[in-house]
Amino acid sequence: MSERITTLAELKALYAHPAQASLDKETPVLNPQYSRLIEAAPFCAIASTGPEGMDCSPRGDGPGFVRILDERTLAIPDRRGNNRLDTLRNIITDPRVALLFLIPGWNETLRINGRAHLSTAPDLLASFAVNGAVPVCAVIIEIDTIYFQCARALKRSKLWEGQSRIAPGALPTAGQLIRSVKDDFDDAGYDAALPERQEKTLY
Repeated sequence: MSERITTLAELKALYAHPAQASLDKETPVLNPQYSRLIEAAPFCAIASTGPEGMDCSPRGDGPGFVRILDERTLAIPDRRGNNRLDTLRNIITDPRVALLFLIPGWNETLRINGRAHLSTAPDLLASFAVNGAVPVCAVIIEIDTIYFQCARALKRSKLWEGQSRIAPGALPTAGQLIRSVKDDFDDAGYDAALPERQEKTLY
């Protein structure tokens, strides 16, 4: 066997059969227990794919910001962002998406695969208004499969433990990151204005 794995047979030879519980936990519909996880989650990442490649984008708001419409359908308001529209453009051309939910203090993660479309239904968008700001559209996701991921990754990373928090100033600022790819960028001015700008444009 070469060092590069190129076939499913080679891959399967490296690993044991999946534990039965890892298969039993998968379901095509939300039940009350899985629903509780979505209602508690203030953050998820959404992965999509399209003609220009793949994308994985963060989404976050108050717990339950991903709304359960029924046992097979979710809705995510598209809050203000950078207007790159990477995820939304992908959904227009390829509806397949995957969600990964994180709940602070909970070491398991929730995974959902499904098919998405964009909606501008007035009543739906109005129901997502915050401080009078209505999202431009909502991402509607028809669930194909839902299951939780075991805690090993978050336990290994110690993600929710205090000592894992990065000290202020230990990493580049947003402005410094932009300047790292654009030499003449005013990183200091950008960083000075950023907190107020972000606060004013959250919704």
